[in-house]
Amino acid sequence: MLTFQLQHTDPKSNARAGLITTDHGQIQTPIFMPVGTVGTVKGVHLTELKEDIKAQIILGNTYHLYLRPGLEVIEKAGGLHRFNGFDRPMLTDSGGFQVFSLSGIRKMREEGVEFRSHIDGSKHLFTPERVMDIERTIGADIMMAFDECAPGTADYDYAKKSMALTHRWLDRCLKRFNETEPKYGYHQSLFPIVQGCVYPDLRRQSAEFIASKGAEGNAIGGLAVGEPTEKMYEMIEVVNEILPTDKPRYLMGVGTPMNLLEGIERGVDMFDCVMPTRNGRNGMLFTKDGIINMKNKKWEMDFSPIEADGASVVDTLYSKAYLRHLFHAQELLAMQIASVHNLAFYLWLVGEARKHIIAGDFSTWKSMMVKRLATRL
Repeated sequence: MLTFQLQHTDPKSNARAGLITTDHGQIQTPIFMPVGTVGTVKGVHLTELKEDIKAQIILGNTYHLYLRPGLEVIEKAGGLHRFNGFDRPMLTDSGGFQVFSLSGIRKMREEGVEFRSHIDGSKHLFTPERVMDIERTIGADIMMAFDECAPGTADYDYAKKSMALTHRWLDRCLKRFNETEPKYGYHQSLFPIVQGCVYPDLRRQSAEFIASKGAEGNAIGGLAVGEPTEKMYEMIEVVNEILPTDKPRYLMGVGTPMNLLEGIERGVDMFDCVMPTRNGRNGMLFTKDGIINMKNKKWEMDFSPIEADGASVVDTLYSKAYLRHLFHAQELLAMQIASVHNLAFYLWLVGEARKHIIAGDFSTWKSMMVKRLATRL
């Protein structure tokens, strides 16, 4: 089974350092999880992911993997770990968010969601039961419940109905999960997801419902979907007052380096986001001194390293001028370098946060870092 050991709590905030143990190894929290949507972290080799970026756990996406390569291939391979060669812990999200973001081609009903594939237009039905079966076949250590993710701008009535549906679906997920066994001989956990948009009373209701299930970990969903940042922080506080302290808390799809530190300060243990890779591929680099737009002319003659004391080997292998040139020449290597740099930085950042939580000076370090991280270089 998945266990969580709370090792340190920060005296001046709700920040915590812990240790998650899964059948594929341990995860030191707080942690950032690189997103490997279709079974690969885009543009990044396994050796880079494990040895340079030092990823302890990565994400796969149920919706994308179900459509391509399809369950038959993954099952025949012996699960996603065997298929992609990543032998550390993995988490699959349930596809709820993908179905939400493809709203032009979906039909919601009590039973589940009918959607058309963005690849070939074929029709599919995701029900809570079906999603549990799919996640069993993919074989990640942590499976997410199938939820409806309402937009950040949803009105109260919609948010309330959506939350109630998510709760009914959770009961169906749990029933199916408990009736089935893992397929590949190692334990899988199911994390439920708190919803409720930006409405504190709905978030409280949802957090209480989720906490009552006694799952091995819990997630906060439906944030960073268009609501103001301050609202997001407020909702994290509301929810974390209720979620059990002895279980890991996962904030889904968040965020910028600043968002990570604000989340950690409010008691979040796990994060994932496409930002380091997606923004990296567009020339945005996150560093401990701020944000660099690598395509800018100001770097054209700058032959200094990408980041002199950076976390990745790419940081001193290549210069800013060279990386800028690669972006302008639209070379694939530009996107790879930027992706590796950003991911290594994100993992470094949560690692530093952990060190400061253990040392007892997280709050001081965090307020200094937040200012630096937001600087445009």
